[in-house]
Amino acid sequence: MRGRPVMEWRRATVTDAVALRDLERSASRAGLAHVFGELPYPDDDVLSRWVLLLDDPEVVVEVAEDDEGLVVLAAHDGASLRHLAVRPDHWGSGLGREGFARAERAGARRLWVLADNARARGLYESLGWRPSGATQECPWPPFPTELEYAAP
Repeated sequence: MRGRPVMEWRRATVTDAVALRDLERSASRAGLAHVFGELPYPDDDVLSRWVLLLDDPEVVVEVAEDDEGLVVLAAHDGASLRHLAVRPDHWGSGLGREGFARAERAGARRLWVLADNARARGLYESLGWRPSGATQECPWPPFPTELEYAAP
């Protein structure tokens, strides 16, 4: 990881959809290979989801970037943290915590996380969030279990 530069956050636009998909793919491949294995990444479906989210007036997608592209994303809707991802070369920089805090300040009080995503669960638990007991199936093969987390 490089030294952490000062990051300016901005609201994402539809022109960021591909970059959002690519950042999410990079973080997923690096951190969730033990869950998704060799399955192909659902590029088209994830891109379509980003286009829909960016068009949803209830959802705020915030990003920060460096000269190589997007570094962090935080998507929230005033009640839930929808997505949080940090480019793997910036893991451990505090940007995930910063994105999480932005969503919390906007009212996020719940989120869904893969049960096998120990890195994310560790972050949420270090910030006081806990599993609510609710579970659901992830929409992507192999359909792993997601846990709902709630604010204290």
